[in-house]
Amino acid sequence: MIAAMKPRVLIPCDNRMFGDVPMVVLYNRYFEAVRDQAECLPIPLPCTGKEDIEAYLALADGVMLTGSPANVDPAHFGQSVRDPSLPLDPLRDATTLPLIRRVIELGMPLFAICRGLQEINVALGGSLHQAIQDLPGRDDHRGAKGRTSALTPERYAPAHPVTAVAGGCLAAIIGDGPVVVNSVHGQGIDRLANAAVAEAYAPDGQIEAISIASHPGFALAVQWHPEWQAQGNAASRQIFGAFGQACRAWRGQRGTH
Repeated sequence: MIAAMKPRVLIPCDNRMFGDVPMVVLYNRYFEAVRDQAECLPIPLPCTGKEDIEAYLALADGVMLTGSPANVDPAHFGQSVRDPSLPLDPLRDATTLPLIRRVIELGMPLFAICRGLQEINVALGGSLHQAIQDLPGRDDHRGAKGRTSALTPERYAPAHPVTAVAGGCLAAIIGDGPVVVNSVHGQGIDRLANAAVAEAYAPDGQIEAISIASHPGFALAVQWHPEWQAQGNAASRQIFGAFGQACRAWRGQRGTH
């Protein structure tokens, strides 16, 4: 497919400080999955809270929200910070939360991963557990072997199964049988937003995927990281393939060439 004709997917970036230099950051594996598995053209979106969102959306055929080391600020769901040592990214919050609501209004394809799922739930009025591992009867979802923050294969090793809800949007893509996924998150959905629909669960009952009831097209979020070594994972390829197809359909409907 000619690159100029590919659907264009906005990917909001993180904000980091390198020494005293502010930078925007996007891990390669996210844009590689959009490019190679969804067969779309990834467009990084800086998150300073000052972006002209309408101008960016006029260029886009879809939006993908990535994971991040930073958490959504609990102030957005009426809580104080439980662990001040964990990073926040208020400028990303200031960009993505209104972006999500606008994308839903437009009906544009939307796919979200890890923090992105949490952003959608918060943007729609839901809340998050800040430390799932401290809840009675719940598992530690922060990653395999020692909860290291290193971006290594061990951290993203298969961790637990998820089961898609029969008849749901996710099940239509990957089937409703258990699929083993990685797990690299401390926060997770507590109160599900009224506009969101649970699409999959972990064995301990944690919601692992959601869709948006009012969205007329593709609007899916997963708590795991399907972008990690996506080429070798059938469910990951199916999810990104479905997102890419939705972006192509959106591009066709708006008559962009």
